[in-house]
Amino acid sequence: MKILLTGASGLLGNAYALAAVRRGHEVIGLSNTFKATAPGLARCELIDGRDHERITSLCLEIWPDVIVNCAAISSPAQVDAYPALAEQINVALPRLLAQLGTHLGARLIHISTDMVFDGRSKIAYRSTDMPQPANLYGQTKLMAEREVLEHNPEDPLVLRIPILMGNSLKGSRSIHEKLIQTIKNKERPKLFCDEIRQPCSAENVADVCVELSERRDLHGIFHWAGTERLSRFEIGQRILKHFNLPVDAIDSAMLSDQSNCANRPRNLCFNLHPIVSKLKTKAVNFQDQLNSLTYCAPLRG
Repeated sequence: MKILLTGASGLLGNAYALAAVRRGHEVIGLSNTFKATAPGLARCELIDGRDHERITSLCLEIWPDVIVNCAAISSPAQVDAYPALAEQINVALPRLLAQLGTHLGARLIHISTDMVFDGRSKIAYRSTDMPQPANLYGQTKLMAEREVLEHNPEDPLVLRIPILMGNSLKGSRSIHEKLIQTIKNKERPKLFCDEIRQPCSAENVADVCVELSERRDLHGIFHWAGTERLSRFEIGQRILKHFNLPVDAIDSAMLSDQSNCANRPRNLCFNLHPIVSKLKTKAVNFQDQLNSLTYCAPLRG
């Protein structure tokens, strides 16, 4: 298959490119700031996600079978700082890709987030639960989901995912890379004991997305995550232990004690049904995610 991949230089985009190429697919990558380097990419283009004319022209040129949208401004702080830009990348771009997918007859796989929920539920969120974002980032991602489903009613798939583990191209974007660098900078991170997440590896999500790219019998919104529910503090401790770093290099804190964290979701865990029973790819535990991690000093530029 011929696959158009946006966000190809990101943590998930790079992992998807590697997985799709291994499966023998032709992948054309789009990235915004620096070119993707996944071996086997048929082509990689530097295109601003706001340049709808160039993106449309490229789609009409290559006529992909599948469009996979991994592009996003995924930092809530950046979304708050640049709301207009976030709307263009997180909402307008998915809308365009959905429209192009419909025109081309291409399957569209759009990556969304657990942060479309407010984290107040005491049980794991199902894909059919009513979203209620607690911050602007979650709002933009929910708007994107609705745009995708409206403008590509024939063959859309929205995959909500949690925080990702993995090795980024520049060594500075994933959880463990940020944590270790913060400690190397002689800082003491405070991680919350009552903020629960269900992390997953970028490689595992990529395998899921490739499998979904190859079959067209699943449509709509689905959830995917790792098998374990951990606090942010537990995640930090296990990362440090894995890299033989002192586990007391981080401090524990309680989200409930922070007056400035009222909009920070506390419990973003997923119920993976029904998709977990329909895929060959299996969810992975946290230790297996740790085993795939490496660390080196971040690249600059």
